[in-house]
Amino acid sequence: QVQLVESGGGLVRAGGSLKLSCAASGSILGVTATGWHRQAPGKQRESLAQITTGGSTNYADSVMGRFTISRDNAKDTVCLQMNSLKTEDSGVYYCAKARGSKWVYWGQGTQVTVSS
Repeated sequence: QVQLVESGGGLVRAGGSLKLSCAASGSILGVTATGWHRQAPGKQRESLAQITTGGSTNYADSVMGRFTISRDNAKDTVCLQMNSLKTEDSGVYYCAKARGSKWVYWGQGTQVTVSS
């Protein structure tokens, strides 16, 4: 069983930055990727960024060039650096780990609020 704990959310003004962290514990054998997802009020959860075990990264168009996903293998932590934040970036941010193409393990989420 894998447990994921997100941290780093909060309130920030538009144009500001935040860095989210996802700490994992438990067996991660078979995990193929770690990703960050966002759910805004009234909207479906969307995938923002992911990093594979091989180090390849992928970003949604909405965050490309502003968000950067990275990992620290020694600490089994994946971070999401978010710059040039917009009000539409507000929502609950979730960390997840995938087996194959399926997101299987999810954290509890951390709230990000971007004010104008």
